[in-house]
Amino acid sequence: MNKSDHSADATSATPNNSTGRAVVADVSASELYMRLLRYVRPYWKTFAIGLIAMVVYAATVPAMPALLKPMIDGSFVAKDPTWIQLVPILLIVIVAVQGIAGFVRTVAVTWVANRVIFDIRNEMFRRVTELPTTFFDHNASGNVISRITYDVTQVSMASTTVLISLVSDSLTVLGLLGYMFYANWKLSLVSFVVGPVIALVVLAIANRLRRLSRDLQNSMGDMTHILEEAISANKVVKIFQGEEYERRRFQVLNNWVRRLEVKLSITSGINGPLVQLIVVSVLAGIVYIAALDSAANKTSLGSFMAFIAAMAMLFSPVKRLTSLNERLQRGLAAAASIFTLLDEKIEQNTGTRHIEHVKGDLRVEDVTFRYPTASRNALEKINLYVPPGHTCALVGASGSGKTTLVNLIPRFYELQEGRILLDGIDIRELTLDSLRRHIALVSQDVVLFNDTVAANIAYGAMQDASEEDIVNAARAAHALEFIEQMPQGMRTLIGERGVRLSGGQRQRLAIARAVLKNAPVLILDEATAALDTHSERYVQAGIEALRRNRTTIVIAHRLSTVEKADLIVMMDSGRIIETGNHHDLLERNAAYASLYRAQFATQKHGPA
Repeated sequence: MNKSDHSADATSATPNNSTGRAVVADVSASELYMRLLRYVRPYWKTFAIGLIAMVVYAATVPAMPALLKPMIDGSFVAKDPTWIQLVPILLIVIVAVQGIAGFVRTVAVTWVANRVIFDIRNEMFRRVTELPTTFFDHNASGNVISRITYDVTQVSMASTTVLISLVSDSLTVLGLLGYMFYANWKLSLVSFVVGPVIALVVLAIANRLRRLSRDLQNSMGDMTHILEEAISANKVVKIFQGEEYERRRFQVLNNWVRRLEVKLSITSGINGPLVQLIVVSVLAGIVYIAALDSAANKTSLGSFMAFIAAMAMLFSPVKRLTSLNERLQRGLAAAASIFTLLDEKIEQNTGTRHIEHVKGDLRVEDVTFRYPTASRNALEKINLYVPPGHTCALVGASGSGKTTLVNLIPRFYELQEGRILLDGIDIRELTLDSLRRHIALVSQDVVLFNDTVAANIAYGAMQDASEEDIVNAARAAHALEFIEQMPQGMRTLIGERGVRLSGGQRQRLAIARAVLKNAPVLILDEATAALDTHSERYVQAGIEALRRNRTTIVIAHRLSTVEKADLIVMMDSGRIIETGNHHDLLERNAAYASLYRAQFATQKHGPA
């Protein structure tokens, strides 16, 4: 595939991120938060129940210091029997109401938070399945996985937990302040000194917290990417003694994550003590003034204790409110990352036509193509015609444009110049679903899933295929013989990427999948390149059965596998330099003949 140029450019296009994670643009916190709250809106009834429970809980908090005044003045000082009997009952009622309200609030918030996570993850995964191939060329899979797994959990706190805590603790603070004004408005005015000072501290720290959180999101994505590579390529790592190299890569990023976590903790840690110091300083001043009033008999002991209790109870909600800043900034940084993915443009599905039956008449006219960040064209003025039921083989050196050309047929990449016609219809006029329904693909890099043999053959739109059809497809692909020897036959799990199968067995399952699809257009991209002679014989037999009565595009480096093709197209540097059948091209004694003789000599005598 001629992608070396655009892949290299893609790496350099992200200088601040070695693995290609998109750098999130700055968006205002209010815009992010309002967009985030849209995911809460469908569950507003449950959320409202949580809010009501929260209001009830907040209302009971000032009731505790309010109860302190009659308890001290009425029960202990005046020894009023009414208050002696009533205070314990009221105390039990207040605590019971608090417990019930707190429980309802917790359940409602947890339910809504998990629904938000569920919805966002579903939407992100849906978007991932709709993204064009170019997105995956420029974004490491580990980073995408990190956004769906790690970032979403950070967002859930900002969308529900933070909001609930913000409202709950704010109501608690307002309720306590209201009681304090009722108890002693002069002393309460002094407490308002703390408000503006706390606001300045919080604003000063908010920007740093958000920047650190954003850096942490990116670093977690990079670390996930390295971890995924080390696991999936474990054999390559072992055979090339890359363990130490991978450990160093992981250690560097792991250390960076550690440093960012420490910086976040330090920044958040500074926030709390500063606010606490301010609050305690004001509290100390108020206690001193209130004590002087009490000594001068200007206030009762009960009033004094109730006021001090209310002020002391302010300490916890104020502390929680200031600590919300860290979680909020983490959530907003995660939201920015998530919305960047959700805002990616999906595949262009501008076609409106549907075709039910296709003969397989394939025509390529003046097609020129360049990858987005490449410095030269991958294809240059390609013209090609493959009649229905014929086989066309694309040959040439690596980077000549063969895979790029076949990737344009199912519109994995969008045409820039020229057009491709299927049964006389421009493929851009067809919906993606209608186009791809008529194309089957078997590539060198077989994609299998950690599922049963049957599920891998009858994949996707074919999942409702009958067992008889699946068995017939496996038989046509010469796969039934090894499937029947497996412990559970068609119901045997094949492991991640088919790790429990040999290379030839994986290829035959891929061929069986294509046989079952029964598409009129078939693309074979180096389907036998990595196989030994014994496996190739079985796979080649399956391919011959698959090619029958289908329009087939074959990419092959082994020219012995394309000798029977109706048309052989020799490509070089994105251009077609020769066309013809095997016999004609050998007689022409040009590029194809030279390449064929070189391969024949290598097979006969071995490499020099």
